[in-house]
Amino acid sequence: QKQFQPIINLYIQGQLQQALSHATKMLEQFPDSVVLYNISGAANAGLGQLDTAIDSYKQALKIKPDSAEAHYNMGNTLKKKGEIKAAIDSYQQALKIKPDYAEASYNMGIALQDKGDLDVAIDSFKQALKIKPDYAEAYNNMGNTLKDKGDLEAAIVSYQQALKFKPDLAEAFNNMGNALFDKGDLEASLDSYQQALSIKPDYVDAYANIGICLGRVKFAKPNSGLMEIILSLLHQKTSCRPRDIDQATISLLKLEPTLKELLEKYSLGTLRQSLQETISTLAELPLLLKLMSVCPIADLELERVLVDIRSALLFSLDKIPISLAILSVQSALALQCFTNEYIYNQTDKETELLEVLKVTIEKTLSNGQQPSPQSILCLASYKALNNYEWCDLLTVDTDIEEVIIRQVQEPKEEGRLKANIPMLQEITDKVSSKVREQYEANPYPRWVNLGLSLRPQTTVQLVNELNLRIFNNAANDRPAPSILIAGCGTGQHSIGTASRFKDCNVLAIDLSLSSLAYAKRKTEELGLKNIDYMQADILNLGKLGKKFDIIESAGVLHHMGDPMAGWQVLTNCLKSGGLMKIGLYSELARQHIVKMREEINQSGIGSNDLAMKSFRSAVVTSQEKHHKSILSSPDFYSLSTLRDLLFHVQEHRFSIPQLEDCLTDLGLKFCGFEGGKIVQDFKMINTGVDDPYDLDKWNTYEKANPHTFIGMYQFWCQKVV
Repeated sequence: QKQFQPIINLYIQGQLQQALSHATKMLEQFPDSVVLYNISGAANAGLGQLDTAIDSYKQALKIKPDSAEAHYNMGNTLKKKGEIKAAIDSYQQALKIKPDYAEASYNMGIALQDKGDLDVAIDSFKQALKIKPDYAEAYNNMGNTLKDKGDLEAAIVSYQQALKFKPDLAEAFNNMGNALFDKGDLEASLDSYQQALSIKPDYVDAYANIGICLGRVKFAKPNSGLMEIILSLLHQKTSCRPRDIDQATISLLKLEPTLKELLEKYSLGTLRQSLQETISTLAELPLLLKLMSVCPIADLELERVLVDIRSALLFSLDKIPISLAILSVQSALALQCFTNEYIYNQTDKETELLEVLKVTIEKTLSNGQQPSPQSILCLASYKALNNYEWCDLLTVDTDIEEVIIRQVQEPKEEGRLKANIPMLQEITDKVSSKVREQYEANPYPRWVNLGLSLRPQTTVQLVNELNLRIFNNAANDRPAPSILIAGCGTGQHSIGTASRFKDCNVLAIDLSLSSLAYAKRKTEELGLKNIDYMQADILNLGKLGKKFDIIESAGVLHHMGDPMAGWQVLTNCLKSGGLMKIGLYSELARQHIVKMREEINQSGIGSNDLAMKSFRSAVVTSQEKHHKSILSSPDFYSLSTLRDLLFHVQEHRFSIPQLEDCLTDLGLKFCGFEGGKIVQDFKMINTGVDDPYDLDKWNTYEKANPHTFIGMYQFWCQKVV
């Protein structure tokens, strides 16, 4: 053992390749060394060479069949490979040889938890704690298993025990935050996540969980520490979708004295009298500027301020001295307007001044000079720079770099990508063609960042997490699922699913080539390799000649001429035992939208940008109850989402009894709704084990709570034959 210590030290220090090289060399001298084979296996496993690692452990066990360590290491590697049953067998062998092997009991508990044997997993953790009473990690993972069982109080106690023995165990704080979140104690949940980040500042799980929690809260008191965390969260590309946390962020920002004062000035009509001061104030709020740059601001009070600032900057362009503060605010404003697709109204006087500004910039460029960054950002706040033929003549410097990337370079890249996206067949259906035209002109939605799954799951793990009722276990036996996303839009759905399922391969289709190009650009930006894109109509998917393990289509079928015809095609493309996720509009939840769509149709105002902005302005000032209710929808705050919300060329809506009839006609079985809070709230009233799968009970629940499915019905079903 002593002579192998230097190699062991290399392994401990993380120098895996060196440890492996030395171990391999020494095995020539000591071919019967179990220690060297264990080191070789551990190093190979650490380098991701799992099959080679397993071969090393087999050699160790050939030499010494009663090596508890080799059985234990074999179990760890098999677990890493996803071979859970074999891993459990190895841990059992290790414990048979060495009953007081706490680590083997602990890891077997994790494997049993992954397998879904929660009670046995808890027993395994208890056995580890019996051997090693201060085993903080065992308490932590036992807490996770208790949480999975739904015993939140016991889980929290278990996490507290873990922290008693190891106060700096960030994972225990994070997991306790999850249990508190499930319990509905959002404030305590956020505190727990913050504790995790104070110990481990780069803890991606805690960031992602804070993002989920922020989707459900509005703040009544300041929290400067959390503001820093949210700013960090918004700088990350894959921790959360900014739109999901904008209301929490805005509520927190509005508690800041500087923003409070600014909004008060606006209400008193003194904003333009102190434009420079106002801009300096905004520049002191980096969180607000970052939110503006990545997400439409869904707040009318702030929107009015931004509209006024944009106008004031245009009218005062020659009078305001250039400063970093002004440029940072102008850049954020230009990005905000681009992201919300220039939904803000402008006056005739603004239009005149913009024409003058455009001509001035053109002359400057034709003289071989560069316009001021201030003038470029001002123009970019009213119209995307890629609309101007001269945009390629602009020199990219740090002041306008982000705006140039988003408004010029990225659209140009999408244009390049369009040429390489295959088409299944010409789109000939009349309704499909109209829908395609809508999304070709207006890819929906425009987005910057997205929350992705940190650890892809197997189908079994997803089924367990969502508590879906499965009727045919064939779905659980497909380790590398083939997935179809029918109607992927600009890629949020396809990218989210590709990160959600382990070892999956995704085919994402859409009617709109513009949307597909946006999706492909974002996919490449995020480095995902398991998604293929194709332009296709759902009605033509039979031409693929392929069946899928999983099909997802959310927010698509209800925009078809005959939703059932499309749904039947998707069902035909699903393997027997396959799972399908569907998203459809609720008739009950969208009554206020139905009323507004009727008003739009009766008025004959059309659906061009100007008409939509005009109608939107009327809604903002209206006192009608159904108009006021739409103001809380995030879709009201960007042009393409507003078009999709109120002006779509085709829309169908469904009731739960209609869903039940559709499922019966298609030979599909209802597995359960997806939507954590929706299901959680339903279960508070409907406590029976079978209740979440009873559509009659859901129908009764929705009638009593008509806004439950204000987004969509999103549910899973299974093809059983």
